[in-house]
Amino acid sequence: MSKLKLVVVFMMAPMLIFAQQNDIWDLQRCVTYALDNNISVKQSDIQARLDALSLKQAKSGQIPTLNFNTQGGYNFGRSVDPTTNQFTTNRVLFQSYGLQTGVTLFNFFKLQNDIKSKKIESESSQQDINRAKSDVTLNVAAAYLQYLLAKEQVNIAKGQIELTTNQLELTKKQVAAGALPELNAAQLSAQLATDSSTYITNQTTMEQNKLQLLALLNLSADTPFEVSLPDVDKIPLEPLSELEPGALYQNALNTQYQQKVDSLKILAAQYAAKSARASMYPSLSAFGSVGSNYASSYMTQSGSFPYTDTIGSVNINGQNYYTTAQGQIPVYSKAGYGKQIFDINLSQAVGLTLNIPIFNNRQSKTAWEQAKLNVTNLELQQEQNKQTLQQDIYKAYTNAKSGIEKFNANSKGASYAQYAYHLAELRYDNGMLSASDYLVQQNNLYTAKINQVAARYEYIFRLKVLEFYKFNHINL
Repeated sequence: MSKLKLVVVFMMAPMLIFAQQNDIWDLQRCVTYALDNNISVKQSDIQARLDALSLKQAKSGQIPTLNFNTQGGYNFGRSVDPTTNQFTTNRVLFQSYGLQTGVTLFNFFKLQNDIKSKKIESESSQQDINRAKSDVTLNVAAAYLQYLLAKEQVNIAKGQIELTTNQLELTKKQVAAGALPELNAAQLSAQLATDSSTYITNQTTMEQNKLQLLALLNLSADTPFEVSLPDVDKIPLEPLSELEPGALYQNALNTQYQQKVDSLKILAAQYAAKSARASMYPSLSAFGSVGSNYASSYMTQSGSFPYTDTIGSVNINGQNYYTTAQGQIPVYSKAGYGKQIFDINLSQAVGLTLNIPIFNNRQSKTAWEQAKLNVTNLELQQEQNKQTLQQDIYKAYTNAKSGIEKFNANSKGASYAQYAYHLAELRYDNGMLSASDYLVQQNNLYTAKINQVAARYEYIFRLKVLEFYKFNHINL
C-alpha cells in the first residue's frame, strides 16, 4: 500500500507543479481577467445592450402596426345580439374577430430624430464600455504595483529579521566568551522583537493589498493567488521628456474614451430635443381594419314558397269579383359559422388620421424644454470632465517628476546607509561600537531600503499613468 501511495504522489507531482504555475498572475493576466469579470465592466456592457434594444424599438416605429383580436362567449337572459344589435332574451353563442393596422406617415421628423438619438446613445454606450475597461486597467495596474511594493517590503522586513538574528547569535557567543557585555545581547533581542512586529505589519498590509486586487478581479478572497515579481529595472518606461503635459492633454481629448462618451451624449441629446419639439406639431397617420362576428341566433333567408292573397273585391251586376296578389313567403334558417364570418358580417375600413395638438397640459412643451436643458447640462459636464482630465494629467506629470527626483535621492540615501552600516558592522564586531549605535545604523539601513523601494514603485506608477494618457494602455 505504501508503494502504491508513493507512485501516486510521483504521478501527481507534475500536475501539482503545473497548477501552482498557473496560479502565478502577471499584470497582463490580471488585466485580461478583470476586463472579462469586473462588475463595473459587466454593468457597462448591460447598459450597452439596453441602449441597443432601445434603438431597435425606435427603428420599429417606422414599421406599420398589426394587431389581431378575438373574443367569444355565451349570452343568456336579456342581452344584445352582436349581429343585429337588438335586445334578445334568447341564449346566444357568439364570437368576433378583428384585425387592425396603422402607420405614421409624417410627424415632422420626430421618429427619424428619435432613431438618430438612440443610435448615437448606443454608440456612446459602446464607448463607455471601453471607458470602463480603461478605468479598470488603470485601477488593476495601481493595485498590482501596490501589491508588489508590499511584497518587497515584506521581503526587506524578513531580511532585517535574518540580519538581526545572525547578529544576535554572534553577540551571544561573544557575551559567553566575555568579549561583549550582556547588554548588547539584550538590545539585539529587543530589536529582533521590533523587527518581527514590523514584519507582521508589512505582512498584513500585503494581504490587504491582495484583497483589494482580488476585488478588482472579482475573485473570491480565498482564491489561491500569487503574482509574479517582474524585474523592476527592466520595466519599459517612457522618458519624461516625451510626456509633456500640454501635448498629452491635447492628445487625450481625442483618444480618451470619456471624452468620446461626452461628445456622443451631447449629440444624442440634441437629436432627442429635436424629437421632443416635433411632438408639438401635427402628425398624419393611416389606418385600416377588418372585422367580423358570429352569433348562433342569427337567421338568414334560406328559401321561400308562393302564396296568393285576396286584397279586395268588386261587385259587378250582383256578382263579386275578388282581386288577388301573389307573393313569396321567405323561409329563415340559422346561418353557418363560415358564412357569417367570411361573408355576411365581414367589414373593412381604411382611412387617415390627422392629429393636431392644441392643448395637452403643457406636456409636449415641457418635454422639449427639459430636453434642451439636458443638452446644456451635458455640455457643462463635458467641460467639467475636460478640466478634470487636464488637472489629472498635470498632477500626474508633477508627481512623476517629483517621484523620479525622490527615487534618485532615496537611492543615494540607501547607498550611503549601506556603506555606513558596513562600517558600523566592522566596528561592532571588533568591539569598537556599542550595540545601540550599531542598531541605529541597522535601522537607518532598513528605513533607507523601504524608502527606496517605495519611491521606485511610486515613480514607476506615476510614469505609467502618463503613458496611459498617451497610449490608452499600460505595459509592465
